[in-house]
Amino acid sequence: MRLVLKSTTRGSILNWGKRRRMGGTGPFIPILGVASCVVFIYLSFGDLWPAYPVGPAWSFVQRNGTRFMLDGKPFYINGWNSYWLMDHSADNQRKHKTTAMLEAGSKMGLTVCRTWAFNDGGHNALQVSPGRFEEKVFRALDHVIAEAKAHKVRLLLSLVNNLKPYGGKDRYVKWAWEEGVGLSASNDSFFYDPSIKKYFKHYLQTMLTRRNTVTGLEYRNDPTIFAWELMNEPRCMTDPSGDTVQNWIEEMSAYVKSIDKNHLLTVGLEGFYGPKNPKRLTVNPADWAADLGSDFVRNSKVSHIDFASVHIYPDHWIAHRSFEDKLSFVSKWMLSHIEDGHYELNKPVLFTEFGLSNLNKDFQPSQRDWLYKTVYDIIYKSAKRKRAGGGAMMWQLFVEDMDDSNDDFGIVPWERASTYKLITEQSCKLAKLRGAIEENQNLKELCLRKQ
Repeated sequence: MRLVLKSTTRGSILNWGKRRRMGGTGPFIPILGVASCVVFIYLSFGDLWPAYPVGPAWSFVQRNGTRFMLDGKPFYINGWNSYWLMDHSADNQRKHKTTAMLEAGSKMGLTVCRTWAFNDGGHNALQVSPGRFEEKVFRALDHVIAEAKAHKVRLLLSLVNNLKPYGGKDRYVKWAWEEGVGLSASNDSFFYDPSIKKYFKHYLQTMLTRRNTVTGLEYRNDPTIFAWELMNEPRCMTDPSGDTVQNWIEEMSAYVKSIDKNHLLTVGLEGFYGPKNPKRLTVNPADWAADLGSDFVRNSKVSHIDFASVHIYPDHWIAHRSFEDKLSFVSKWMLSHIEDGHYELNKPVLFTEFGLSNLNKDFQPSQRDWLYKTVYDIIYKSAKRKRAGGGAMMWQLFVEDMDDSNDDFGIVPWERASTYKLITEQSCKLAKLRGAIEENQNLKELCLRKQ
């Protein structure tokens, strides 16, 4: 049972004592005993009560056709990925990195951060085993959400990984196999095994109805959460037709919406076109992309999916091509998906990951600037034309002294002035289109300096 201590309680305790000293009547000793217990509980378990200022009420981000909307205005996203926020918040020695990252993102005018709301098994596991959750780690996620609100940043929370890091579908399959209920040892059985789907639905129910121990809000009622993402980069190699993933998306999206009707929902796709969309196959980076069991248009058309998601990794997908060719591919890739969002889906398209590896043999830091500029320019032009490009989120940002968590795509943005300038200029350009610079003090200060 969650205790709720109203703000007037401490004052009432003092008033009881004051009345007694002034000769008041009443059962003072029993009341004092109860009051002492309340004070003891408050001092011992203070984290059961909100520790953050409530501030102005936030609205949920919604969508109207191909555009995200907030408070009656179009909402364009200049965002970023920091997958590690919950993991670091579960460790007191690293917890401050979460606050530092969210504060830095806010000061750069970034409005949405995508991060993991899962860790299945292993170190700092949120879900230790099916239906068994580690409260310490859940409180770490509570902290992430509360810190995001305090810094005026919204969160895109991903719910499971297609890949093995942080558990992913591999962990679910192993759990079912270990319990003797799994149909197959194939990782793809995550999408069709009834026992595994039951595990995942229980996880969804627990996540969506979680009551934040810091803010007091259930996650499904908290507008700090911009949207949910069903899975990071779903693939089903054993069924290239795409039917297995399609059925899973339809079932799980309907289940999420049966519990949470407030938040937007996306799939978490990379954006590849499948074999049932032949006219778009030439847009794929190569033939292999059509055999991964996903299909951008078909998957994104599911009625409970509110917006489409796309990733951009030209150096991995067409590694043998020149950098100029890679930039040309990025333009073609983005414009194709924005066009699909406008004409085929009537939904926004959010480019939820884009980046460039520093392990490329010809890598130069300036290449990242060119990639960022290409992505940002296309998003801005789409927004100006009121098309379906809803925004873009770089993979990924860190603060200083995080080499143990970084990868070959990560950056500390203020370490390179030209990159920092590109990011912050995009924030101001999109905010100006929305007419919302005055609504956020960080944006106001940032953008006035740039005028």
